[in-house]
Amino acid sequence: MTSSNAERPPEWGSAGHVPVAELARRQGVGPVASVDDLARPDLFASDEELGDFLADLYAARHAGLA
Repeated sequence: MTSSNAERPPEWGSAGHVPVAELARRQGVGPVASVDDLARPDLFASDEELGDFLADLYAARHAGLA
């Protein structure tokens, strides 16, 4: 079922559409050269915080599968 009042994304080529390459250029970002660029060793304050995050992630991914 669809909703007639749902906001639709801009059509390709319309005034509201901006290509991904242009968005990246505007934000000054480029392609990831290495997976190491994504590493954030200090993302979690402790091993316990990481464990809590992983447990929550696991639970969320498996919710409703039983």
